[in-house]
Amino acid sequence: MTVESLGRALVHRNYRLFLLGQGISLIGTWMQQVAMSWFLYRLTASPFLLGLIGFSNQIPSLILSPLAGVAADRWNRHRALLVTQCLAMIQAFLVLIVVQFSGDVVWPLMGLGFFLGVVNAFDMPLRQSFLVEMVPDREHLSNAIALNSSIVNGARLIGPSLAGLVIAAWGESVCFLLNAFSYFAVLWALLSMRNLPVRVKKSEGRILERLREGLVYAFGFPPLRALLLLLAAISFMSMTTSVLMPVFAKDVLKGDAHTQGFLMGAMGVGALTAALYLASRKSVLGLGRAIVFAAIFFGVGQITFSYSTRLWISLPVLVVTGGCMMLNMAAVNTLIQTIVEEDKRGRVMSLYSMAFLGVAPIGSLVGGILAARLGAPATVRISGGFCIVAGLLFGLNLPRLRALVRPIYERAGILPPRNPEATYQIHDSISDR
Repeated sequence: MTVESLGRALVHRNYRLFLLGQGISLIGTWMQQVAMSWFLYRLTASPFLLGLIGFSNQIPSLILSPLAGVAADRWNRHRALLVTQCLAMIQAFLVLIVVQFSGDVVWPLMGLGFFLGVVNAFDMPLRQSFLVEMVPDREHLSNAIALNSSIVNGARLIGPSLAGLVIAAWGESVCFLLNAFSYFAVLWALLSMRNLPVRVKKSEGRILERLREGLVYAFGFPPLRALLLLLAAISFMSMTTSVLMPVFAKDVLKGDAHTQGFLMGAMGVGALTAALYLASRKSVLGLGRAIVFAAIFFGVGQITFSYSTRLWISLPVLVVTGGCMMLNMAAVNTLIQTIVEEDKRGRVMSLYSMAFLGVAPIGSLVGGILAARLGAPATVRISGGFCIVAGLLFGLNLPRLRALVRPIYERAGILPPRNPEATYQIHDSISDR
């Protein structure tokens, strides 16, 4: 692994700006997420309310992501991102005001969380599809996706740890304030971009017609369908661990806000390691098998974590769990981005957003309900078992998916054309190298 192999996509100036601005902003986002969950659990001691808040924050992605994908294929993505980031910054300042001056905070915070969910439903497909405009060289695309994941998880490592220190010293409100100001960094980055490619507008058609076209395309092609369904299953099950983290920190491990920060930071270490591994890869070949193993070991990690009552055991287990979760998410993203048709990219990435974020609110709500009835450890155990089953099912279908994807990568030059006289052997983008 060399610096050159890790940073191939950094030759693009606009992408460098994007990573810098997003990195700062995401540290603030993770600080607010940890502070919010700790603040609410401290006030209410209710796992159900933690799940309900998570549900309100993310349910808009399930409902609106398909429409957002149509918008991402029609709008100027750069300008639209400026709007979504401004709206997210406004929401952050309103959260601070509510926490400081409102007596009953639960329902106002739930409403503001729903508003941010609406913004994020449009922001994520815009961001994902904007990546190819910042990194026009397709050879650098997989590296750009992995570096983006590295920044996300570097922030996930720094943000929760910093939040634990800030909460202990000054309280949750300071975390909310820092998050609000962190949005200026990503806005500066977007405004500083130059020489973005001009997109050729195609016939727009009616919104519902374009929406149906994208859905038929994505779910009619088995590799795309399988990747999206696996990601949805993993996202659904992973939310139980994330949303119940305050319960494990306070009740299972007998800790405080520092403990929650350490737990979230451990997942961030694993996720960052996985992202750097993906960034060092020179090809997408072999990612299919990596996805299978990541899904299975993510489930094993959840089950192991659910039985732990010691912090020194929980932390390394969460490093592995966070790494597997990130490897699955980023590898699925990479494969989708490399096989999708350009004129449908926004719509397909909106389905990626739906699979990644849209099912999460249901996972949060179900996790909160089950934890209130069965306890947090039992709930996480159930989630881990489902993740293992999902990984095994994807693995069983892998040979068929390999055969379908190969012609796409042959046309793109990722794989050499197969000699028709040679013995038939499946070996392609989702296969072993």
